[in-house]
Amino acid sequence: MSTTALPILSTVTPRKREPTPLGSVGVKQKTPRPPYTPQPIDARPYSDEIAQWMQVLRTVPLLELGARADALRRQKVGGDVVSYIVDRNINYTNLCVTDCKFCAFYRRPKDDEAYVLSFEEIGQKIDEAKALGGVQILMQGGHNPYLPLDWYLELLRFIKERHPIHVHGFSASEIEMISKVSKLPIDEIFVQLKQAGLDSMPGAGAEILVDAVRDFIAPRKIDSQKWIEIHEAAHAAGLHTTATMMYGVGEVWEDRLEHILKLRASQTRSLARGKGHYTAFITWSFQPLHTEMEEWDVPLGTGVDYLTTTAVSRLILDNFDNVQVSYVTQGPKMAQIALRFGANDFGSLMIEENVVSAAGIDFIMPEQEICRLIDSAGFTPKRRYQDYTLVDQHPQGCPCCTWRGSLGDQGI
Repeated sequence: MSTTALPILSTVTPRKREPTPLGSVGVKQKTPRPPYTPQPIDARPYSDEIAQWMQVLRTVPLLELGARADALRRQKVGGDVVSYIVDRNINYTNLCVTDCKFCAFYRRPKDDEAYVLSFEEIGQKIDEAKALGGVQILMQGGHNPYLPLDWYLELLRFIKERHPIHVHGFSASEIEMISKVSKLPIDEIFVQLKQAGLDSMPGAGAEILVDAVRDFIAPRKIDSQKWIEIHEAAHAAGLHTTATMMYGVGEVWEDRLEHILKLRASQTRSLARGKGHYTAFITWSFQPLHTEMEEWDVPLGTGVDYLTTTAVSRLILDNFDNVQVSYVTQGPKMAQIALRFGANDFGSLMIEENVVSAAGIDFIMPEQEICRLIDSAGFTPKRRYQDYTLVDQHPQGCPCCTWRGSLGDQGI
């Protein structure tokens, strides 16, 4: 199978060399920091709860907050198991027209470093991941207007036929771009992607789900309501998704709390429908290097800030089972501590990662080290699949992919 069947791809500049900091839009383009005035609490949705949680943040010591979150973790997931997944991030394109000010990864269409991976390159990456025990690929890329829906469908069929593996792919904003290019509604996009082989959807692109903040850092990106609507459409199609929050972009605590409360409400609606839902929540702090925001002088998240955010997330998101650490941005030691502040998952082995590392952060580590860190923090490490089924409890393969394989001949 060849991507040359789609002539529009010839308009995309192939990758000529490995990405460099000098290729980053943030290095080439400096944007002054715009003013940001947060909304008062009483003008926000969930204003009463935001006020209550602000009082908690002002009055409850950090260690007590962590103890409360740790107790809820034990209640939700039980035992001392900390899970992780062996997977690979495949960034199929870095070409993007959304120009998020916090991103060091993307390249504009005429940039020499812009690329679209071929199906064969993607297949090779999958085979390399599977040889290392990988059970999933995370497919994410820029918002590329040159890729039609057929490209994504053919890619998914190619993967399932030639390199079968769980595909956790395409953020909400990528889905919205596919919908724009194809001129099809979001629910129809999910029907077709699922039939072709999409198994679940990542929670990237949430940043802060407050439009005043999104207008500040990513004015061309989908708004907060659209992000939630797309995830709930994925859930309605029977797909599980994850949810994220990138903080430290100049927002205030009231913005973070509004974000988390919106996620809890969205999960409530999806659980009531009885189909897909959010499987996990992941938060991390903004990394400014090589981005347009590098010189904005926004206060960077501290370790205390990360632990507080993790604990509060666990306590508010009482209808989420799993909270994942971000060792890639916070480092291994802080990730260990977060396991006592409500987190129960160590994330991904991340055989490959290109987005955060473009901002100069690179804490990728081998599986043996992940297991050592989990064990030395007082927990038992266990491999998992995307739906949080443990590998040793389902050794025949990912339950989602086993189900799909048994119905593949019916086109489901």
